[in-house]
Amino acid sequence: MTDERAATDRSRRDILKWFGAGGGAVAATMALSACKGAHSDDSGGTGATGNFPKPGKRWKFVFINHVTTNSFFAPTQNGIKDAAALLGLDYQWTGAEDGNVSTMATALETAISGGADGIAVALTDDSAFKDGCKKAFAQGIPVVAYNATAAGNYALAYIGQDLFLSGYKMGQRILSQVHSGEIIVGISQPGGNNVQPRLDGIKKAIADAGANVTVHTVNTGAEQAAELSAMEAAYAGRKSAKGVYAVDAGSTAGIAQMVKKQGLKGKFHAGGYDTLDDTIEGVQSGALDFTIDQSAYLQGFLPMLTLYLYRMSGTLVHPPEMDTGLTFVTAENVAPYTKAASVYEGSKGKRQLTMPKSLPLPTPLTVTQS
Repeated sequence: MTDERAATDRSRRDILKWFGAGGGAVAATMALSACKGAHSDDSGGTGATGNFPKPGKRWKFVFINHVTTNSFFAPTQNGIKDAAALLGLDYQWTGAEDGNVSTMATALETAISGGADGIAVALTDDSAFKDGCKKAFAQGIPVVAYNATAAGNYALAYIGQDLFLSGYKMGQRILSQVHSGEIIVGISQPGGNNVQPRLDGIKKAIADAGANVTVHTVNTGAEQAAELSAMEAAYAGRKSAKGVYAVDAGSTAGIAQMVKKQGLKGKFHAGGYDTLDDTIEGVQSGALDFTIDQSAYLQGFLPMLTLYLYRMSGTLVHPPEMDTGLTFVTAENVAPYTKAASVYEGSKGKRQLTMPKSLPLPTPLTVTQS
């Protein structure tokens, strides 16, 4: 075993030991042991420490993605890498660059035939992945969905944003600024389960409010580099629009770039999704009124963690449904995003950031009642 691999294994055991014991005094013992270079037996430890035994082989989890080179997923891949280092896992990032579901389905079949120990797939299509997922389960390979989900498909859980709800909330935010007239909404893959529910949510919010607002959608395409020109063409043909919005990362960044490039700040309201550099700059400058953060990092880290626990527990620890969140990033709270330069919101940067001295009060919890 190399020094790096040994350090990774020891770090993994120490961190999991803290979780297994609930922290407190054990955390101090853990830190002292780590400083001394001590580590417990890989065969299972003493029971009180919560150490996991080493699997018979190094597990490999495969992520099937629809736009593998899109910069939105850089933090997702960072989350995968960090979980792999923490848990001693291997991983593969594969799929399609352009949203092609046939290419993704082929990647899923390859992962199964290659003996993957777990699979995370973005279920961007209602039917393309059903057979592959059924085959995976038949061969003892657990599957979770991330970033996009589809009714009737086969996965242990969905880990990602509640897409329709986020669109509905965005629609309500739009109506707080635009009370009548036309708006443009860009969408990278019309019909795709990763973005269409957001557009549907926007339209539902407007319909429920009975607002006299007309939504004009524009297909910006899955190729990130072409989304700016698509948004520019859409606005050029409808300059009376009261608002220009988008339901995906690239199109939102394209709006911010368009406003800056053409000097359109203040000409219309604008907003969208995710935290690409151009988008955050747009919020900071006032080109965008808001963007929505869905925690891309967690969409990589959490599938790795849940697949690991599911295998380690022999299926007893079932992956839970996880909504990775909906945070409106505005001029009031954009500062941490502009200063972070972290792996949590970008392709590279810091892993430990300074905590503020005070925290904003979160929204009060709600409890579902019969």
